[in-house]
Amino acid sequence: MQFVPGMSNYAFRMTRLSNRIFGEVARPTNGKSMKVVQLMQKRPADLDPYIVDYYPPHEEYSKLIRVLREHGLFRDEHLDFKEEMVRQKILRGKVKPKPGQGKRAKAKELLS
Repeated sequence: MQFVPGMSNYAFRMTRLSNRIFGEVARPTNGKSMKVVQLMQKRPADLDPYIVDYYPPHEEYSKLIRVLREHGLFRDEHLDFKEEMVRQKILRGKVKPKPGQGKRAKAKELLS
């Protein structure tokens, strides 16, 4: 607020009213308070597109690609390879045993 020493009471009050209407500081304040005022005048971080759109939406992309892959519209070579390796392990009988059916469990059965 600009306060001029020779300002009339009417002009002073109109300036204060104008500052209140347009969201400026109505009364003169110190630097610490002005810092808070400027901080509160900023756009909230969740509405600031610079902050919100900083990273690309990888989670959405991966979900969409997974759905497209299930429908057969997208080929993920790496996942196809991993699934093929698992399938071949099953065919060879190299699947991990279920809990309680491994080497230790069989050894306990033999001892008891």
